[in-house]
Amino acid sequence: MFPLYDLNHARRPALVVKGLVLANALAFLWQLSVGLEESAYALGFIPARFFADPVGEGYRLLTSMFLHGSFFHIISNMWFLWVFGDNVEDRMGHGRFLLFYLLGGVAAALAQGLFTPFSPVPMIGASGAVSAVLGAYYVLFPRAYVVSLVFFLFPLFVTFPAGIYLGYWAFLQLLQGLLGLPGVAWWAHLGGFLYGVFLAPRLARRWRRW
Repeated sequence: MFPLYDLNHARRPALVVKGLVLANALAFLWQLSVGLEESAYALGFIPARFFADPVGEGYRLLTSMFLHGSFFHIISNMWFLWVFGDNVEDRMGHGRFLLFYLLGGVAAALAQGLFTPFSPVPMIGASGAVSAVLGAYYVLFPRAYVVSLVFFLFPLFVTFPAGIYLGYWAFLQLLQGLLGLPGVAWWAHLGGFLYGVFLAPRLARRWRRW
């Protein structure tokens, strides 16, 4: 299931979401100029190096979330951020949303690192921070509808409540993490999602009744 858009209009423009998409796009252009693998090892989060020197390697927790390994990697992450991020930013406000996003990426990287503390492979991508946004959307807008593209013999357009769609997404991250499927930081996704579920209600502003 791939989300196309949600039926949940934000009240204010999502300035931070647009800024983050632009920042990730510019970072990816830089990666293409220096090499994707080279940039991943230069600024990606490497658990083995971090736990050996947390102070000296701590900056990678932030830089890694702006790097991506392919066009599909960055496009899919930015699309999920674009679909779900505007409403979360609207509820939190620009400043709190930016802090929430960045700390979500850090929490996700640490979650993955705890499960693979000796890994020498760099972890990159915004998916951990975006997962935090998905967790926030799950608790703040569970009854909003998400229009998704579903492939079952032929493409179908199906509308799901966000609580069901994102709950199913989180279940898949847990299942694939338990199965140990390689190539994706499943525990970063789940860690970011749980961070969002826990923290979003504490940062979201209450709607005023008019």
